[in-house]
Amino acid sequence: MSESPASTLDVLARVAEVIESRKGGDPDKSYVARLFHKGTDTILKKVGEEATETVLAAKDLAAAPASPEARQALVGELADLWFHSMVAMAHLGLQPQDVVAELARREGLSGLVEFASRKG
Repeated sequence: MSESPASTLDVLARVAEVIESRKGGDPDKSYVARLFHKGTDTILKKVGEEATETVLAAKDLAAAPASPEARQALVGELADLWFHSMVAMAHLGLQPQDVVAELARREGLSGLVEFASRKG
């Protein structure tokens, strides 16, 4: 059973609140506080690392589509990527609602038309 869109947004909002609450926290007691303390380059490096791990896990699942382990590994890597992207967003003054609003704006648009509009 999948979650409703409202409860999915609730989860994102709760995670964003926890991330926000770690700003200025003790980097010796909180992983997120440590990321904030180390700054933009460290946070973005972590997003890149998680993106790479997501690609590798996706390739593993594509090679073995019936593998529950490969499927779970991809889900785990995607969760890591989303989480670290949310840390980056918080560090840069954005919130999940900003991304959701952009997705809503794009909803129903042709991907090719939307992509072309970014060039203009």
